[in-house]
Amino acid sequence: MDIQSEKLNLIRWLAGIEDIKLIHQLKVWQRSTEGKETTTLTEAEKSAIDQGLKSIKQGRVKSDDQVKQSTQDKYPDLFK
Repeated sequence: MDIQSEKLNLIRWLAGIEDIKLIHQLKVWQRSTEGKETTTLTEAEKSAIDQGLKSIKQGRVKSDDQVKQSTQDKYPDLFK
């Protein structure tokens, strides 16, 4: 197949996609391959990051093992 046919097949496939998560992933990939990776965070995301950083500075952190154990205690059926 020549490159024009390949591009048309991709365009048809892309036009039929209904999964918004996949569309988002494709847009991220597109930006990264163009060298124009730009990430725009919402105010809620920025606030959550700031809150997390503040918690770290205050020493309110848990080790990986503590998180694993807490998760296993809360959701034992997932670890059978």
